[in-house]
Amino acid sequence: MNNAIALSRNQAFTNMQAIFWGGLMAGVLDAVNGIIAYGTQGFNPIQVLQYIASGVMGKSAFQGGLATAALGAVFHFLIAWVAAALFVLASRRLQVLKTHAVPAGLLYGVAVYFFMNYFVLPLSAVAPAAFQLGLFLNGVIGHALFVGLPISVFARRAE
Repeated sequence: MNNAIALSRNQAFTNMQAIFWGGLMAGVLDAVNGIIAYGTQGFNPIQVLQYIASGVMGKSAFQGGLATAALGAVFHFLIAWVAAALFVLASRRLQVLKTHAVPAGLLYGVAVYFFMNYFVLPLSAVAPAAFQLGLFLNGVIGHALFVGLPISVFARRAE
């Protein structure tokens, strides 16, 4: 309860707190968005998390049950915290990222989407998938709103 109260106040955070909370919020919101988006394609939440683990494990991740789903969740949050750390540390040097946190965060989320989908995923063991416009738009907009924006809002409050 105290953490929720502290988050609701307009207080300053340390860099580590901004990274932790920004990454956590981005991870949760992005996971929910992904589960909903891929749920419309017939995937259950376990399969969505196993898909993330398949970046390292390949197709065998889908036979691993809850263990590989948990590994996918760990990977997902590690990626979210790395994304948050990069933005928070950049905002220490580039003040514009704090003074214009909303547009900077939205653009950062889009950049994260393109980096992950067109650089990281092709280098991973994830099986290539056919392009689907709806999932693409959901990914771009979802990363802007649910990844970049929460990270930038917490980064803005870091001192």
